Amino acid sequence: MKTTALAALMAALLTPACVHATSVEAARLTLTFETGAATGAVMVSLFDSKAAYTDGAPVRQARVDVAGGDRTVIFSDLPAGIYGVKAFHDVNGDGRMNTNPFGVPTEPFAFSNNARGNMGPAEWDRAHVTIKGATTQTIKFH
Repeated sequence: MKTTALAALMAALLTPACVHATSVEAARLTLTFETGAATGAVMVSLFDSKAAYTDGAPVRQARVDVAGGDRTVIFSDLPAGIYGVKAFHDVNGDGRMNTNPFGVPTEPFAFSNNARGNMGPAEWDRAHVTIKGATTQTIKFH
């Protein structure tokens, strides 16, 4: 009798009505850049915390070939969370952000949420974005 009761319980637990499958969709961030020139590349860094955004390393980086006609980058399979983006348009294609003798950028730069900085990069509080699934932003260079 115990065997029959156990078998009935097992059968009830394994019926489709009782089977719970959880599927977690990975987050995805799609960024489209509006550039003023059709040369060079957009260099993009994605950060997953305020500390990393301020002084740390990005969790992902990408290069968008503007000269080749690209304007979009997709960061897929991201854990849901809060992220910030820093980007610059490497107009001359030398692989680095050019600056004047005072350290002021001479190439266009941008941040997520089209945030603007005051005498420096945009602050995390203005640039961060919460990503839970598919998120899209169009970013304009300053």
